[in-house]
Amino acid sequence: MNNWYELVEKQQHEIISDTQEFLRINSVLDEGTITSNAPFGKGINEALTFLLSKGTEQGFTAKNVDGYAGHLEIGKGEEIVGILCHVDVVPEGDGWQSAPFDAEIRDGKIFARGAIDDKGPTMAAFYAMKIVNDLKLPLTKRVRMIIGTDEESNWQCVDHYFKHEEMPTLGFAPDADFPIIYAEKGIVDFDLIQIEQECEKVVTNNSVLVSFQSGRRYNMVPDFAEAKLNVAGEQTSFIEQFNEYLNRYQLRGKAILEDTVCVLHLEGKSAHAMEPNHGKNAALYLSQFLSNYEWDSKADQFLRLISSYFLNDSRGKALGIEYSDDISGELTVNVGKVSYSQEDGGVLGLNMRYPVTADIDLIKQQIEKVAEKQQFSLSHFSNSKPHHVNQDDFLIRVLQKVYEEQTGEEAKLISIGGGTYARSLKSGVAFGPLFPRREDSAHQKDEHIYIEDLLKATAIYAQAIYELAK
Repeated sequence: MNNWYELVEKQQHEIISDTQEFLRINSVLDEGTITSNAPFGKGINEALTFLLSKGTEQGFTAKNVDGYAGHLEIGKGEEIVGILCHVDVVPEGDGWQSAPFDAEIRDGKIFARGAIDDKGPTMAAFYAMKIVNDLKLPLTKRVRMIIGTDEESNWQCVDHYFKHEEMPTLGFAPDADFPIIYAEKGIVDFDLIQIEQECEKVVTNNSVLVSFQSGRRYNMVPDFAEAKLNVAGEQTSFIEQFNEYLNRYQLRGKAILEDTVCVLHLEGKSAHAMEPNHGKNAALYLSQFLSNYEWDSKADQFLRLISSYFLNDSRGKALGIEYSDDISGELTVNVGKVSYSQEDGGVLGLNMRYPVTADIDLIKQQIEKVAEKQQFSLSHFSNSKPHHVNQDDFLIRVLQKVYEEQTGEEAKLISIGGGTYARSLKSGVAFGPLFPRREDSAHQKDEHIYIEDLLKATAIYAQAIYELAK
């Protein structure tokens, strides 16, 4: 079969329309609408149900696994080729040109939260299965799309799924970059929590940091930060200095006076935590400004930790955990969630991506050492181990063949700091949908997928499914 793309072109209108419909479902984690049948909220459950219903219409075997996950299956055989997708998306954020769930088409692109991560690619994989199934090609393995619902948070979905269902022999996740991602860094989320001190420094100028808030997810660079404070002395001068700071760093923001309280807003740029330097961390910029002033000991301690160990340092150098290897590159640290109150002190929510050869136990010990020195405690340390597939693996050889035949380009093996469901499988890799030389808009405002790329990915996935399962 060499006409996979021609088969896709015949269904392009349906692919585009169904992708838009899918993207219009707001599938952000919503704890306020959680029920026994919808463990991650109404919107995510709606997206899962939508996809399972589409599969049933096409004659796929469909199963909902307690609302935590589901699968769609074609073919027969003992072994399973897995296609690991997810329907949940990160919060939409601010500053979009069109509404995040309108799925508007402009300049040959579909704009929506989830367009590239991961609902657009999921629909490409869905239609790839449909094409293979419609052709009635002989398969010796089952092909199963496993649909996760909590990938952007805690991966409870796949944990629950694999307690009840079979583990595929091999497979791929259409949730990253082309050509082939054969290595993924380890991923750790953890908190640094300020320890209450008996003795507080008295500040003679009476400046008080009342609160500080920034960020909603560990795995996103915060694009907004807010601080509320009482400033001793001339407030007008303080506001002028804040505006000068914004201009110096080409940032947007504003200062608002509410009675005796001054409220500072600062806008950054969101990005995926796997490369914090692609964004502008609003929390770090605002803390840098505030650290130029004198506060009580609790606030000083909180701001000093941020400025000493994370400002202009996404590689863990100041923490003493800097590390890199030839397989997966550098360790990275993202300050994803920051909160502080005058009563309770501060909490930093951090996301770390570490190379496949790094010793996570030694890294953890070093972080604990620094935290203790700065009067913070390490808490909620959750670790997803690194993943690496040998370059001579059958799966990789097949996918290289498919990619090179479809694109005419070399199928180079790459590594990422992101984590995909591929790491759930011993022989699993991430495979697209982002083509080389395309900007990655995942987790950012105006997230999008090129329609041309959506269709190309569908053809690649169709051939890959056939080659792996035939």
